[in-house]
Amino acid sequence: MPVVRIRRIIDDAGAEAVIAAAEKVANENGYRVVFAVVDPWGEVIQLRRTQNAQIASSRVAVDKARTAAIFVHPSRVMEEQVTNGRLGALALHGVSALTGGIPLVVDGEVIGAIGTSGETPDQDEACSIAGAAAEFSAVEVPAITFEGAKLAADAVAEVSEERGVSPVAAVVDAGGALVYLWRPDGAQVASAEVSVDKARTAAIYRRPSKDFEDQASGGRPSALHLARAVPLQGGMPIIVDGHVIGAIGVSGATSAPEDQELAAIGAAAASVVTVEASR
Repeated sequence: MPVVRIRRIIDDAGAEAVIAAAEKVANENGYRVVFAVVDPWGEVIQLRRTQNAQIASSRVAVDKARTAAIFVHPSRVMEEQVTNGRLGALALHGVSALTGGIPLVVDGEVIGAIGTSGETPDQDEACSIAGAAAEFSAVEVPAITFEGAKLAADAVAEVSEERGVSPVAAVVDAGGALVYLWRPDGAQVASAEVSVDKARTAAIYRRPSKDFEDQASGGRPSALHLARAVPLQGGMPIIVDGHVIGAIGVSGATSAPEDQELAAIGAAAASVVTVEASR
């Protein structure tokens, strides 16, 4: 099975086309709204606010778009669940149970989402539906597969067993979402979450998590406040043909340097294939 697959993500030009189509509906009806287009992980690509739109709508539009992207359904689905009495849906991480977010889908794959906020739920959603129906471009990027993630973790497991250590190894995709986790018997309970944190840091910042530990301990304590970063060594990006396709984090070996060493071994194991070989 391939280590890498090719996935699509909406690009800047595509986001512009989506917003333009949504804005056309808003302008025709005199709506004062904000549009947000996000990638498959819910991170903002573009945001546009019409004249006199509510300031608060900027964040709400992003929340709606993120919900549609990461749950791969219109955000209306979440609002309807809550309205119908399933209040537990409000506890879901990253959810905004407000109508107006629509996934952007190409060949069955969610490549982003649009959220609109500022008018009634139906009016917001009408704008987003128009945006999602537009013709838009996307970029093809390599992405780690489950098999690739397991390959990286297995490399860590093999060396760890030879050394008699029991760390946890977590592999995430390029957006920091967990793909695979190896947790042997005897591993520290806390290491499971820490390994994911390290991997996510390496993935979304496209560099070893050690860089931030070095900064924090080397006179730049503000590195401790970087969004979603955990400044602990042990996270390594997985790079194929110059593209960061994911990352691996290791926690719970005999020392922090050994965490880092094992993460490097795992990353190298999953980086031996080329994108073309995986097509």
